[in-house]
Amino acid sequence: MRRRIPSIEALVAFDAAARHLSFTRAADALSLTQSAVCKQIASLEDYLGVPLFNRIKKRISLTEAGAIYAKRVAEDLDRLERHTVSLMSHRGERNVLELAVIPTFGSRWLIPRLAHFHAANPGITVNLRTRSDPFVFTETSFDAAIHFGSPAWAGAISHPLFGEEMVPVCSPQLLHEQPCREPRDLARLPLLHQVNRHAAWQRWFEAAGVKDVDAMGGPRFDLFSMLVEAACAGLGVALVPRFLALSELESGQLVIPFELPLRSEMGYHLVYPDPPSANPALKRFTEWLLAEAAAYRDAPKPAAERAA
Repeated sequence: MRRRIPSIEALVAFDAAARHLSFTRAADALSLTQSAVCKQIASLEDYLGVPLFNRIKKRISLTEAGAIYAKRVAEDLDRLERHTVSLMSHRGERNVLELAVIPTFGSRWLIPRLAHFHAANPGITVNLRTRSDPFVFTETSFDAAIHFGSPAWAGAISHPLFGEEMVPVCSPQLLHEQPCREPRDLARLPLLHQVNRHAAWQRWFEAAGVKDVDAMGGPRFDLFSMLVEAACAGLGVALVPRFLALSELESGQLVIPFELPLRSEMGYHLVYPDPPSANPALKRFTEWLLAEAAAYRDAPKPAAERAA
């Protein structure tokens, strides 16, 4: 049965026109004439039976249906391009792993360890792209994902990696200038927050036995990596997962004023579709990652982490 799909040329022309809101600029971007772009758009609208653009004198705007279709076409063209480039780059060999990762986990825990994986598996390429929220594997090109939360993921197999404990960290200079002798004293310092963990500081103070402080004030940052950098710069005291600040703790850029970790009921997990793909790279990566996670869980704390 023939698929009901417009020509790729018409979709590319529509995507360019929708992005530029100009047939002329779309033609320039595609190295075509304006009349060629207009013909492709007209043929697409005729095929769909739906107007995609409002045409008022020499200006165009997307109709409501056109705006919805433009977003979906752009996503599909991007996906098609990624698949094409991947196939061209690796000549069809099944040695490429497409992995979705949480941004800071990927940059501060996974990437520093990937050299060991590549040394043991020189024929496998691991492509990383950031995704923070769960998704449906069948609607993406991902082979697997690393996420933080509960182990439940619809239609997927989940492997726990490790849990999370958040610790307060700050620069030694800040602690020297404003000494803290008990957990309550931290409330006098600027408290740095991660935007998705807005109640974390309040929970930390309550766990430390301090119940009458306002822990909601202070600057907020999108990523834990930003929090770590802000703490290093002396902007305040940050509450971060311990493993994301290991290098700064070991180097002495950061210290832990009070070794009172806030443990989460959630954790980090490797997930992939059920049933898993036949990609041999997934099996090798899973074995390696689970071993790395076990080694991290079992490793003793570096001395620099203990108390400041």
